[in-house]
Amino acid sequence: MNSNKDINKCVIGIGSNINPEKNIESTIMILKKELQVKAISSWIKTKPIGIVDQDNFTNGAVRIYTTMNKEELTHYLKKLEDRLGRDRTLPKFGPRVIDLDVIVWNGEIVDDDYYKRDFVKKTVDELR
Repeated sequence: MNSNKDINKCVIGIGSNINPEKNIESTIMILKKELQVKAISSWIKTKPIGIVDQDNFTNGAVRIYTTMNKEELTHYLKKLEDRLGRDRTLPKFGPRVIDLDVIVWNGEIVDDDYYKRDFVKKTVDELR
């Protein structure tokens, strides 16, 4: 944690195509319990990228405030994915219980998917 407890404002991208309604709801509930969730975007159904023979994804974003630094938050999100049952042996663009990525950190875009994927830009822009 930051020693001076600065509040970092960030937007986290969320995606799922394995039971997405349940897994996204569980993710939001945990985030609300463990972090300060300030806003939630709308949700967009998207076709899979890369490996196309899988279910469509549900994608969105949340704006949060945290005293964690970026590395701590990224580590927290990976652990949260694990808690929710993400299988890291599956291919990179394969099915996912949940996918959580820091997209905006204190006003700065820190994930190139913002520029490459319309659904990321659209949902993140709702919260900026």
